[in-house]
Amino acid sequence: MDDRTFVKKGVSWALRLIGRWSVKLNKTSVTLARRLAVSAEPAARWIGRDALRELTSPAVVKRLKAKARASR
Repeated sequence: MDDRTFVKKGVSWALRLIGRWSVKLNKTSVTLARRLAVSAEPAARWIGRDALRELTSPAVVKRLKAKARASR
């Protein structure tokens, strides 16, 4: 994993954006973020914790549930 700040932020940003797209992608992104959060590498742990903080937030979960209901 790359320890450069902009790389870490970019990976985290991409994971969070993908996870906000749909309920299915959110579940997949949360699974990946959890795996990263327990990694032995500091950069991976940072990315995982940063992504989990947003992807599991009440606001994101609420918006995805509303989006899923609207598309039915």
